[in-house]
Amino acid sequence: MPIAELRRRMHSHGGVEGAQDAEGAGRAQRPDFHLLLTVEQGLLWHMVDFADYAVTDSTWLWVRPGQVQRFGDLSAATGTVVLFQPDFLDPATATDVHLDDPFGSTLWQITGEDAPALHRALDHLAHEYGTTHMATPTRSAILQRLLAVLLLRLTHLTAPVGTLPAEHTETFQRFRAAVETDFTRARDVGHYARALGYSPRTLTRAALAAVGVGAKEFIDRRVVLEAKRLLAHGDEPVASIGARLGFLDTSNFVKYFIQRAGTTPATFRSRYRPARAAR
Repeated sequence: MPIAELRRRMHSHGGVEGAQDAEGAGRAQRPDFHLLLTVEQGLLWHMVDFADYAVTDSTWLWVRPGQVQRFGDLSAATGTVVLFQPDFLDPATATDVHLDDPFGSTLWQITGEDAPALHRALDHLAHEYGTTHMATPTRSAILQRLLAVLLLRLTHLTAPVGTLPAEHTETFQRFRAAVETDFTRARDVGHYARALGYSPRTLTRAALAAVGVGAKEFIDRRVVLEAKRLLAHGDEPVASIGARLGFLDTSNFVKYFIQRAGTTPATFRSRYRPARAAR
């Protein structure tokens, strides 16, 4: 849908991402679907996992299920939003575009002939979506294939902004995947070293080479990111969030969060849920 239509829906009845406040910024949301955003004119600021991204006519933004996002002032730009469910693409295409990659890039820089090719693919998808309203298997197949073309072009013909170096070692990739699986129950490097068959020092060197922080810092950042996501989007009490992340004592979770986020969980929540009382 056009950004203008999304803005209208958000103002009229909350829309897919929650009503905007007086300054034009939407509430923090954690959608269970994919969101692609491209701007034709203007500048749109969009928060994804607590980092602000400037979306212009030379970039595309991709928000994946589970990430926390917040729209900026939608009146500042024109463009298009594409929303789709995780299971809409066929399995082969989903694998090819790394659809389920939790480390997939958020902002994609468009260069050269990629820009018109992407917009032609988007225009074709939008045309088919807008002109055919029958919910038939044929229509679904057409939209599935047109979305596949768009995503294949985006992931194979453009360069994501801020991607990790290609020379990342297998050691770090295995460590990163293990952290994604176990971070709610293990925050010590030794756990991952034993599970993967490396020494803690090897994991630390691999993390430093890949992302510029040690293995322990990498683990802590993942824990804090999940804590921020839960605080910003949900109404779950701080004690429950701490327990979900493997803290047996709420005070220990609060201290851990303060040390790494620089503020209390309640204060952090109030930044993204101003209309609700922080708990």
